[in-house]
Amino acid sequence: MCDTLIATAEATADGITLFAKNSDREPNEAHQILLIPAATHPPASTVRCTYIDIPQVEKTRTVLLSKPFWTWGAEMGANDAGVVIGNEAVFTKAPYDKQGGLTGMDLLRLALERSDGARGALRVITGLIERHGQGGNCGFRSALYYHNSFLIADPGDAWLLETAGRHWAARQVRGVYAISNGLTIGSEWDLASTDLVQYAVERGWCTGREDFHFARCYSDFLFTRFSDCRYRRTRAVDLLGSHRGTMTPLTMMDILRDHGMSPYRPDRGLTGSTLCMHAGAGPVRRSQTTGSLVSHLHKIHPIHFVTGTAAPCTGIFKPLWTDIPLPFSEPAPAGTYDAATLFWRHELLHRSALRDHERLTGLYRHDRDSLEQGFVSKALARAGDNGEIREEFSRRCFMDAEVAEKKWLALLSGTPVFDRRNLLYRLAWKRFNKTAGMPEHR
Repeated sequence: MCDTLIATAEATADGITLFAKNSDREPNEAHQILLIPAATHPPASTVRCTYIDIPQVEKTRTVLLSKPFWTWGAEMGANDAGVVIGNEAVFTKAPYDKQGGLTGMDLLRLALERSDGARGALRVITGLIERHGQGGNCGFRSALYYHNSFLIADPGDAWLLETAGRHWAARQVRGVYAISNGLTIGSEWDLASTDLVQYAVERGWCTGREDFHFARCYSDFLFTRFSDCRYRRTRAVDLLGSHRGTMTPLTMMDILRDHGMSPYRPDRGLTGSTLCMHAGAGPVRRSQTTGSLVSHLHKIHPIHFVTGTAAPCTGIFKPLWTDIPLPFSEPAPAGTYDAATLFWRHELLHRSALRDHERLTGLYRHDRDSLEQGFVSKALARAGDNGEIREEFSRRCFMDAEVAEKKWLALLSGTPVFDRRNLLYRLAWKRFNKTAGMPEHR
């Protein structure tokens, strides 16, 4: 489960579009940050996506991706033209292709590689869906099949795209908007596949254009309900609306960390979910926020702030640009603990904090926020500097964050805690830790 948010220029403090997303995946489904340079490809060549090969284009753009380690595509990302995209799983009545096709994550990466604006990215995705369809297992250890929705933006334009199989509808977005794991387009749209209404009529979901409502006609009721998308989307829209006109990157980071209540207990409940998602016991609450992104879409020098780690409430956002190298070099993470990777090093802190979330994260929250505020303010001030200066600054931010997290982990490890978590929750995380080969921690 995931949440993607946007505030276009008229809703932000500085008149620059802001984009944000939490990627929610299985707890041990490590997230990876990749920067893939632009390339020229031979005529008639193909590209291998997660499950299928499709024709390659002559030139692909530089893309910054935040992705599950095992997929070719990505949950969210940006390109060197300032286009950003986030995708969401949506559950529909249209049949799923379980044999393997283009996943929503594949479609996202392909659109970033092949477009120079939000409208162009929309055309790429819809064209690929109509030509190749979408499908394939999108789960890591547990099979999961779904269709996809997308928020697509560039510095001057933003679009919502929602799909069901090869069918789709799209609306231009202005102001604030949020999507979660359910369709939101009703009876009005700006663009759509040619057979969108007729397909629903033929299956008895409506009688014609007069009573057609995309979300009502196409949504699978059971899976959409248990995704708890309505609560999360309503919460996101309310928070966005309350900050309309004053939003900054820090505002978006705060929203991505939202738990909807205070004090927050991640062990409470077998169902339910929050914007900052925490996995629990049982078959419903099995998703965990494994990566987060906030983008400041300046028309000349956009900045992308990433965690590269799980649970933004326990971590810190760091700045990246698409025109400079990543400030770290390390092996790709996998589904088991590896101290050589950013994702798994942070898991020591994250999973230690889960023993008494509100109290333990409170021990270092002020220091984290102060450090992060410095990262953001300095990144905005240096956005127009040359590449070497920004590369060194980004590298320093990642290094400072690493040093801070080691200090915070030592603080938490040395703090006596009475584990108040309920038994089912403790057993669930004991199983997650064992499967990942996590080191013992206090």
